[in-house]
Amino acid sequence: MNVISLVGPPNAGKTTLFNYLSGQNLKTVNYPGATVEYNSAKLQKKFGIDAQLIDTPGIVSLIPASLDEVVTVQGIYNNPEYGVPELIIVTVDSSQLSRHLLLVEELLESKFRIIVALTMVDILERKGFSVDCKKLSDKLGGVPVVKVDPRSGEGVDKLLDYAKKLLSEPFDASQIVPVNEDSKHLIDLYKGIGKIEKEVILSKDKTVKPSSIQTSLHAPDELTLKIDKFLLSKGVGFLVFILIMVVMFASIFWLAAPLMNLVDQFFGLLASWTVELLGKSFITDFIADGVIAGLGAVSVFVPQIIILFLILGLLEDSGYLARGAMLIDRPLARIGLNGRSFVPLMSGFACAIPAIMSTRTIPNRRERLLTIFIIPLISCSARLPVYALLIAFLVPAGHALLSGAILAAIYISSITITIIAAGIINKVRGIIKAEDKSSFILELPTYKMPKMSVVWKNTWTSTKTYVKSAGLIILTFSIILWVLTFFPNYNPKIDTADLTPAQVEAQTQVARINGSYAAELGKIIEPAMVPLGLDWRVGVAVLTTFAAREVFVSSLALMFKITESKDDYSIQRSILKSMKNAVAEDGKPLFTTSTVIGLIIFFIIALQCISTMAISRKETGSWRIPLFQFAIYSGGAYILAVIAVNLLRAVGVS
Repeated sequence: MNVISLVGPPNAGKTTLFNYLSGQNLKTVNYPGATVEYNSAKLQKKFGIDAQLIDTPGIVSLIPASLDEVVTVQGIYNNPEYGVPELIIVTVDSSQLSRHLLLVEELLESKFRIIVALTMVDILERKGFSVDCKKLSDKLGGVPVVKVDPRSGEGVDKLLDYAKKLLSEPFDASQIVPVNEDSKHLIDLYKGIGKIEKEVILSKDKTVKPSSIQTSLHAPDELTLKIDKFLLSKGVGFLVFILIMVVMFASIFWLAAPLMNLVDQFFGLLASWTVELLGKSFITDFIADGVIAGLGAVSVFVPQIIILFLILGLLEDSGYLARGAMLIDRPLARIGLNGRSFVPLMSGFACAIPAIMSTRTIPNRRERLLTIFIIPLISCSARLPVYALLIAFLVPAGHALLSGAILAAIYISSITITIIAAGIINKVRGIIKAEDKSSFILELPTYKMPKMSVVWKNTWTSTKTYVKSAGLIILTFSIILWVLTFFPNYNPKIDTADLTPAQVEAQTQVARINGSYAAELGKIIEPAMVPLGLDWRVGVAVLTTFAAREVFVSSLALMFKITESKDDYSIQRSILKSMKNAVAEDGKPLFTTSTVIGLIIFFIIALQCISTMAISRKETGSWRIPLFQFAIYSGGAYILAVIAVNLLRAVGVS
């Protein structure tokens, strides 16, 4: 099988062409830390070529400037899996020949067999210019040059005709030579590229003198200048940016909520149907409460991921995302972050999973890892049910304004802690081992209408990445938690006299969990709960939150024998009543103002989400950072909660 590599500078249409040729809709992220692992797929059969396509990260030269680029260039010279490619297709932005032809010249000097795919032809034509492909081919020593539109597929057939012809000819991989890194040679190359551009770029306006073509060609796009004059202005620009971010955040939160409820209800109904169909048994409980519940935990975040990446795709494809990053860069730079960190941090209020995935837009490896590191500190929507219950315990009914003020204080505290943590972690170099120099040099693309088919394909790809990467881990841990809460007291004996079927079921669950491995584990960790003024039952409820934070509410209902109506209001009212009546072994109230405040502090800071750890491991490439996050945040949350509880008790708040 032949091997074809796609190579080109970032934003030159390379990955879009790869998606069109492969039909796999794969996307390689063109940023350090995320693109070392390449994507590959077979060329679609309809094109009539038996070839493996390799999509490489975007580079501007074969002379690497960072460790990640070293890996990329080495992959071009000798891919670890496929060896030297028989053919390289180089995507070149036709409106930026003076910059992009350097890579073409270096590949030719290194004796690679290449085809030049000219992209962004529409942008060039909008400026009133065209490119003479035949003349450019002659200047490059006869290399095939083809105009293509990777989004629509225009010109792809001609491109593949050249590919068939070249692949039918023998190719000697041993002729490949290293790139010439001499600085004088590079200067000569650039001078030659400038001359080539002068000769191959033609003006549609016959009155334009050849000597002024390059000046006109590289002049900024007029439409882009007009839009930027408004969107990048000091006052209005920042307000527009904040408005766009608020709309995005609201969309992720509010648009996803109904869809997430539908997903949650679907898996709930699926579990109920399983019980009705198979009857009560060990296998039924395993399928319903272990497998189906685990799959539900994987799937419930999918609507948020789809909405997030759809909006990000629209912003990126239109050209605005780069402007937003530029506007917010200065404030974030004070704590060691990058302008592109703002969108992931904002997304963290909805869910840490899509937020961490969206850090792929951050080019600097250290800043990307730092952003991933602090995202779990942002209070996600999964904590809202917990906050609502604990605030309801603290605030008497009918005081909505006070409840809202406390909730606002919780979110402000979350943001403050995140900023402080970013500053500290940025200073402690041993936590994040990445020495990339921080710089924020960003090429601002021209504005254009997003191509919805491309945006949707990339959105779908990102969604599949989440399900495939985090899904198995979440499902595995969900099954483990099921085993811990169901055994060894799977079928406890209880007195069913004078109990309704619903009460029998509830009492059975209570007896089961009281005699379970989870209860034994809870009693083991009870010494750690005592400084918080709590007991093993709350410890078990906290343990279950590692599947999902919002499970804390239902776990409390189970642990404290809630047997009331199933509707949300009655459940919360019953939990609050049981919390107020619950007593510790010494007969003192278990839940007090101080212990509940301690729990709130713990939930603000602690990392208790398996799915967050799974996606953090996926995006960072190892378990090192997720384990650091868990140790620092959960340990720090516990220490601060203990301090808060005991200080409050010392001043008489009990």
